[in-house]
Amino acid sequence: MLVLTRKVNQSIMIGDEIEVVVLEVRGEQVRLGIKAPRHIAVHRREIYEAIQQENLRAAQAQPADVPTPTQQVKSAS
Repeated sequence: MLVLTRKVNQSIMIGDEIEVVVLEVRGEQVRLGIKAPRHIAVHRREIYEAIQQENLRAAQAQPADVPTPTQQVKSAS
């Protein structure tokens, strides 16, 4: 792990396309700004992990687990 020290308004670059800027430090909280191309997803870690878990559950779904259009219409009534 690379450990860096930055002050407010200073930044780091990740590759050529991602810039992380320190916006504010307030007590134990640090606000970061992230500049990245739209095709690169940026998530808080807990959201990233939730997405990974959901993707894993979806990949394990069986055809019988997915309702057919007819079943969806009946259950919506």
